[in-house]
Amino acid sequence: METINAFFSLVSDFLWGWPMIVLLLGTHVFLTVRLRFPQRKLFTGIRLSVKKDPGAAGDVSQFGALATALAATIGTGNIVGVATAVALGGPGAVLWCWLTGIFGMSTKYAEGLLAVKYRVKADNGRMYGGPMYALERGLNMKWLAILFAVFTALASFGIGCTVQANSIALMAHETFGIEQWVVGIIVCLLTAAVILGGVKAIARVCTVLVPFMAVLYVVGCVVILCINHDYVWPAVQLIVDAAFNPSAAGGGFVGATVIMAARYGIARGLFSNESGMGSAPIVAAAAQTRNPVRQALVSSTGTFWDTVVICALTGLVLVSSILAYPDISYADGGALTKVAFSKIPYVGAPLLTFGILTFAFSTILGWSYYGESAVNYIEGNRINRFYRILYIVALFFGSIINLDIIWNIADCMNALMAIPNLIALLLLSGVAARETKKYLWANHLDEEMPEELT
Repeated sequence: METINAFFSLVSDFLWGWPMIVLLLGTHVFLTVRLRFPQRKLFTGIRLSVKKDPGAAGDVSQFGALATALAATIGTGNIVGVATAVALGGPGAVLWCWLTGIFGMSTKYAEGLLAVKYRVKADNGRMYGGPMYALERGLNMKWLAILFAVFTALASFGIGCTVQANSIALMAHETFGIEQWVVGIIVCLLTAAVILGGVKAIARVCTVLVPFMAVLYVVGCVVILCINHDYVWPAVQLIVDAAFNPSAAGGGFVGATVIMAARYGIARGLFSNESGMGSAPIVAAAAQTRNPVRQALVSSTGTFWDTVVICALTGLVLVSSILAYPDISYADGGALTKVAFSKIPYVGAPLLTFGILTFAFSTILGWSYYGESAVNYIEGNRINRFYRILYIVALFFGSIINLDIIWNIADCMNALMAIPNLIALLLLSGVAARETKKYLWANHLDEEMPEELT
């Protein structure tokens, strides 16, 4: 097992090395330019996300699709992952993470657009879409579409299932002393109560859970920033200065370089918001929307909330805490996060615990739909219920076993998902540009797409 784990660790390091970072970030920048900076329409996307589109084809509301995507995207990486980036790359990593989110909005926009453009309506009346359908219907690359679906199904049992269940079980055991197997059973029961109802049940829960947990976490961050108010502006200055001159951070960050700050900041931003990975467009395809661009705008706001807001707030909290309490250790990202939140009297530690638990559980719900959709593409809906049961069983085992090898395999699957998705995005960028010109720049956002495409 040690040999296998070492192998997957090596492969993961290679797949998530500089070539992948350059490919993902390059795609973000390319699509930003090709689509004429769709980030400018952020507030239009936010407005559309909370509006219903009555009569439009789809399984869930646009907000339901967005909430489900955010449920899978907002996870422990938004908390501990940012702290790890700061610990390894210095305060400047926060700026690189933030910039990645800004440009990543274009990629998430294009993913949502193509998902609706190439979605299909199954015999059971449900809408299915995502990179596998874009690859098959837009590029006639069914073999690559199947590979993407296989990687997605495997990834769902890793990063979306066992890894998250393990995080919940460990946190509950360390904080409340509850045995991990007991936590595993509770997580299985709660998940079963939701996912056995399909995408509509998942979306209903996520539309309540995601705003609640995100707002509560943001309020906690704002409270910490108020406590550290004398250090907030110096923290902003340090983040900007350290992004291009890491020695400006001083102390233990003197050994950091611009390359390290950029690498860890960009990697954390890419991994956190999942722009370019191809997961979020799977649920975007189920949205009730009258044309592809409306859902594309809504999808792009997911990266804004995840990285531009939540990750940036986390980074600002961490760096201001480092300045306010210079005696705390920042070598351990998890420990740094705990120290920062402990500064909120009485409720700081429980708030952090609640944030990690709910973020992890929401990820479980979102990824269950991604995996089921991938399996459905390969085998049809004949084994959907079997997949859900298997997913629930995997949650229990994830709660009680050591997951080092699962982490490494999951990282590999996530990277392998991104490659065919990026191929679809780049080769179909002309289609995305034409649709954007037709509906967005020509001010036809209220126009219905042709019936044959619904």
